[in-house]
Amino acid sequence: MKNGVVLLAFLGVFIAACSEDSPTETIDPVEGFTLGSMTDSRDGQTYKTVTIGSQTWMAENLNFAYTGVPFYNGAYASDSTSWCYYNAKNNCDIYGRLYTWSAAMDSAGIVSLENGAVACGVGSMCKPNSPHRGICPEGWHVPTQSEFDVLYKLIGGKSTAGTKLKTTSGWDEEKNGIDAFGFGLLPAGFRYYGGPYMGMGERGVLWSVSENDINLTLAQFFLLENT
Repeated sequence: MKNGVVLLAFLGVFIAACSEDSPTETIDPVEGFTLGSMTDSRDGQTYKTVTIGSQTWMAENLNFAYTGVPFYNGAYASDSTSWCYYNAKNNCDIYGRLYTWSAAMDSAGIVSLENGAVACGVGSMCKPNSPHRGICPEGWHVPTQSEFDVLYKLIGGKSTAGTKLKTTSGWDEEKNGIDAFGFGLLPAGFRYYGGPYMGMGERGVLWSVSENDINLTLAQFFLLENT
């Protein structure tokens, strides 16, 4: 069975990731990784995956179109809760889609009725399922912050995680990474609270199932496989 993980973000729309539950024992750093692939049965899209230690991640941002759900956050209204950067399909093809946190958590129950039962979203505190599938494909789940912490430990710590996870090209001002583990983190940018798109080429921000602020609203996804 597969689980999913997502990183934390602030007021904006970002990318996403899925991961397995974190073990509690001491995590020793690893050097190797294994590449693979998975296909989302909902729309037939195939994604690269990477196994690092005991975790298997999607090595691309999720590009599942979570649409048809009215959205209003007090600043602007939309007929959707996921977007392509600048509303350009080509950006979705490269970077994946940008999602609100409520869409990442699937609080409307579009993907799974079980997700909708917890109604997570902006201004709404909730207790997610464990694991919480959210918008992830069947068999995957939205990750917790602790699952990201396991990833950081596996690759040698937070201080160098950015450099090791980022792609070797595409980042502005010589901020490219070394992609040491095939994770392929891209500077997909985000959508800010008031609606503008920002940060492409500069930032790659991922959602987590772990709440940081009840006013968090938007993000993007990577996925991690259960073992």
